[in-house]
Amino acid sequence: MEFTTGGRLEVRISAADTGKRVSVRRVSSSGTPGSTFTDTVGVLTSWDQGVLSITRKSGETVRIEESTLVAGKVVPAAPARRRGPAASFDELAPVMARAWQPLESERLGGWTLRAAAGFTRRANSALPLGDPGLPVPDALDRVRAWYAARELPAYVQAATGADGTQERLCADLERLGWEREVSAEVRIAALAPVGDLDADTTRVRLARTVDDAWLSRYQRSSASSEHVLKVLGSGPSVWFASVPGEGPLPAAIGRCVVDGRWAGFMAVEVDPALRRQGLASAVMTALARRALDEGASAAWLQVETDNEGARALYGQQGFSTHHSYHHFRSR
Repeated sequence: MEFTTGGRLEVRISAADTGKRVSVRRVSSSGTPGSTFTDTVGVLTSWDQGVLSITRKSGETVRIEESTLVAGKVVPAAPARRRGPAASFDELAPVMARAWQPLESERLGGWTLRAAAGFTRRANSALPLGDPGLPVPDALDRVRAWYAARELPAYVQAATGADGTQERLCADLERLGWEREVSAEVRIAALAPVGDLDADTTRVRLARTVDDAWLSRYQRSSASSEHVLKVLGSGPSVWFASVPGEGPLPAAIGRCVVDGRWAGFMAVEVDPALRRQGLASAVMTALARRALDEGASAAWLQVETDNEGARALYGQQGFSTHHSYHHFRSR
């Protein structure tokens, strides 16, 4: 990481650069001979009373004493990904939202408040894709009240790590006492290679609706209540995949929502006793081929950051990280 100009370290950022992507170097020990330095890259989300807050693409906010800075500069956005489809956050975020449609929603300026009787945070959180028309603290008060009226916890879903994501809002949420409860990566890939995977799809069954057996394999909810069925069935073109097992439960399941050029993969679950036998790849390949038949060309999925097995599988299939998203809960 290069900071020098004419051989000198310089701090070339100020509070006026709040909201921009920056790279800074700070002293991480006493400042005496032999001191070490730490570099941080992310969005400058605040500079107040001698303390900088920088939010990394992972969503982590780093607070830095101004007095420890030895260098700093504004840096361009991360270079475009070299594989997979071109995609902006502004295009992808609404596509993902349409794959998990709530039973009830209300607009708050550019934010959407979503509720589905508590089934999945993605359908039970505020989605801030614009200006709420109020100062953020006031908007968050409205969010709390809206969810309290429905006897639901108040969540806000916010993203980091791509051009146009919401690092400043994430920092505001933390500052105002909201707790980051879970984080996930959004990964994208070209769809055709997923459909061309060397996977045995002969046992995969595709359907437009979900049945009790599919739900029983689904870890998020095994209940066939009306709100679960409605959320799972929501989306422009929804497909469910299952691989029959030897007992009453499927050996593997999956869900795909086709929306224009995008095919979203979710709810890919495999019987723990049958993992590493190619069943997840078979489910995704069968769903990808159906999505290709409908004209889709790009794929997306969401994987929680602590799911190492799934992250490794999706990496082998050509999926790369586009951005991260986080669910913040009101304390």
